[in-house]
Amino acid sequence: MKFTLKDYQEEAVGDVLDRLDEAREDWHGKRKRISAFSLTATTGAGKTVMAAAVFEALFYGNDDHEFEADPGAVVIWFSDDPSLNEQSKWRLHQASDKLTVSDLVTVENTFSREKFEPGKVYFLNTQKLRSGSILVRGHDPDDESLEKTATGERLMPDLRSHTIWDTIQNTIEDPDLTLYLVLDEAHRGMRDGGNTGERGRPTIVKQLINGTGTVPGIPIVWGISATVKRFNDAMQGMQDRIKLPDVVVDSKKVQDSGLIKDTIKLDVPDEAGDFATVLLRRGTERLRAMTNAWADYSSAQGQGESVQPLMVLQVPNNPDPDEIGRWLDTIFETWPELPQDCVANVLGEHRTEQLGSYSVPYVEPERVQEREDIRILIAKDAISTGWDCPRAEVMVSFRAASDRTHITQLLGRMVRSPLARRIPGNDQLNAVDCLLPKFDKVAVEAVANAIMSGSDAEGDTPLKRVLIQPVDLLPNPAMPQALWDKFVSLPSQSLPKKSARPVKRLTALAHEMAHDGILPDAGKKAHAAMHKVLDRLRADLAGDIAKARKDVLTVEGKTLTADIATGGTSFDDFVEAADYAVIEDAYRRAGRIISPDLATSYSEHLAAQNEDAEDEEEALIDAHTDIAALGLIDAVKVRLEQAAEDLANDWLSEYQEAIAKLSDKRRDAYREISELSATPFDVKLEKPALRVQPTRVLEGGQETVLPCFPDHLLCDPDGMCPDELNGLETKVQAVEMDREGRVGWYRNPSRTSQDSLGIVYDYAGDTLLLHPDFLFFSMDEGGAVIADIVDPHGDFLADGASKLRGLADYAEKHGANFERIEAVAEVDGNVLMLDLKKQDVRDMVRSVATSKEAYRSELSKPYG
Repeated sequence: MKFTLKDYQEEAVGDVLDRLDEAREDWHGKRKRISAFSLTATTGAGKTVMAAAVFEALFYGNDDHEFEADPGAVVIWFSDDPSLNEQSKWRLHQASDKLTVSDLVTVENTFSREKFEPGKVYFLNTQKLRSGSILVRGHDPDDESLEKTATGERLMPDLRSHTIWDTIQNTIEDPDLTLYLVLDEAHRGMRDGGNTGERGRPTIVKQLINGTGTVPGIPIVWGISATVKRFNDAMQGMQDRIKLPDVVVDSKKVQDSGLIKDTIKLDVPDEAGDFATVLLRRGTERLRAMTNAWADYSSAQGQGESVQPLMVLQVPNNPDPDEIGRWLDTIFETWPELPQDCVANVLGEHRTEQLGSYSVPYVEPERVQEREDIRILIAKDAISTGWDCPRAEVMVSFRAASDRTHITQLLGRMVRSPLARRIPGNDQLNAVDCLLPKFDKVAVEAVANAIMSGSDAEGDTPLKRVLIQPVDLLPNPAMPQALWDKFVSLPSQSLPKKSARPVKRLTALAHEMAHDGILPDAGKKAHAAMHKVLDRLRADLAGDIAKARKDVLTVEGKTLTADIATGGTSFDDFVEAADYAVIEDAYRRAGRIISPDLATSYSEHLAAQNEDAEDEEEALIDAHTDIAALGLIDAVKVRLEQAAEDLANDWLSEYQEAIAKLSDKRRDAYREISELSATPFDVKLEKPALRVQPTRVLEGGQETVLPCFPDHLLCDPDGMCPDELNGLETKVQAVEMDREGRVGWYRNPSRTSQDSLGIVYDYAGDTLLLHPDFLFFSMDEGGAVIADIVDPHGDFLADGASKLRGLADYAEKHGANFERIEAVAEVDGNVLMLDLKKQDVRDMVRSVATSKEAYRSELSKPYG
């Protein structure tokens, strides 16, 4: 793969491969059972990237997941949109370093093969299989459009010998091939109310799945969608098809990854009236501001990364061309420097539109992202499903309030981060602006709730912030530099990786450090260190290795002897010397354990030291035998991985200052590697550059203006920070800021980001991140800045005790960085505090079953 998969993507790929392996065994077994399963992941999760990793494993195998390649694998990628197929095809090729252009085949009308070729992905769409299509003509004997000879024999179109249905049937019936059907946007074509489409016939998708005429159903069906309920229900209702467990990607992990934006900003008129022009000007100003912000960011980073944001102008289904022309006039009056030819349309008519005085060309939706000259895009709802445009960062919708579903769906397509990562500490570049001149507050609240809660219709993650009339907060100029120096020195934690591979992590780290010139020849140094570890293991485990080596070099078995005369049978043991193929197979299996790269370099290391071998080939075979033996001993894997983990962590700590001086993109590469750790890894906080904060909330159609607080580390031009604090949080903020020596406070974001302090805790077998609510900063008489963590939480939370234990562990490790680390809760009408810097309090919270029990103990104190 050209991309390093996110943790959740790697997990999902492993789960999908498990399902495919089981499905393949079922199909090629005695009962030839057919099966189906789905992959559910929110918009922006990288479903195509995950699919690319799966296809690579299917065709070439995957050592990390111990998945053997299927030499007969054939994949049909199916959707109802040819342009969506082309976008998926391009993304698969972009993500994979093994899938070539010739491996990704669009099935055109000229396609004619007896069978599909293994090792390829074939792209099909609904239109190609519709009645009358050249690809299917001749398959249906009742097709009246098919020409016939004078004697009544059918004439196949273009004299082809096979229809596409023949090709599918022949592929399924070939015992050496395995046909996999991947349904993109799998909820489509699964109509409610039965299996029939027009004229009582099954939909084309269901004909593919279930079969049609003499064509059997496709053996293995994998549905991919953000909303797979309809697909799952259809699969569950098919009697002969086994329904395998579905693969569900945790939407919180997707949000935490930074692949999708954190915030959606909604602007609406404060009063009734026609404010279309006002908000359109505001949207144009937002587009200009975003353009300048991205240009400044790109210039500061110096990495050649640039984003040209565009604005989507969403028009009604029956728009007045002259009115759209007037809207375009407003845009160009507001931003005169905008090029006149930067407007395009993705309207369903697929033609150049005359909109007032503007001739606006049509562009295919999947081409918008790469066409950076397009800055204004006119759309209805064509882009609401199936494709994404990460640089679409502003939307002005002229649809009526009743069209809230169309708007919600479109916003769901605009949330992908343009650089596929979160921009550290800059909410402006991690946000989407949506201006709704035709909406009232009740309708806006409905849109906000739909986006934040998620729904089967939109398939959206329930984790994004949706802000009404937000304000930008910048670093407070009243805060001394010493405070910010203290802030960025505070340790945060990252989640450990469940399926961590420490040797692979060390190799990846070495590659990045060598690339950035931080540690020249880091790869050689990393492998040299691991060679020393393996040399010590060979000495420490010499007896075990000798026995394992003997096992590698011999093949043991039994001979069954049957006496025909007496009817008796006997088993006789035999031992044969292993040949080269057996040794190499054992060596490859060992390579999966210690990593193929390390196995290669260590075999060369051993061969170079072998003075007894007659030639290089014999020395290399001996080395492969030794490594195969190492792979049979469990202790080798444990000790080697621990050594690799320790060395990687040492390097990340030793060179953290050099890493901190790199660009955001390069630092993000190291952040991802640090998070591949098997244990929680400490990372430093980053200074926030801009935070987008709501100024009001809507509930029941009623608007409430949020209170503003002084002395926050981020503030508006008046030095204030609007925030929505509950009763306990309000009390804590007031008490803490009233303490002597206080300089400022920081509302720690509840989402995972580089400017949010995270603390690891375990709950019900899962490792999660706690983001304490507040950081407070004071200055002592000597001018030193002191930091405190104060975390108010309700005692009713199910994971309350687990969070307290996490805070206790963090205080045990990092308490020296803080004067106070306290948890606060209101219990039995009293506001109580636990001082987690005290050993007896930490011991106590590790022993209780609930947080209420901890606060009721004699070790808690009244707060304030």
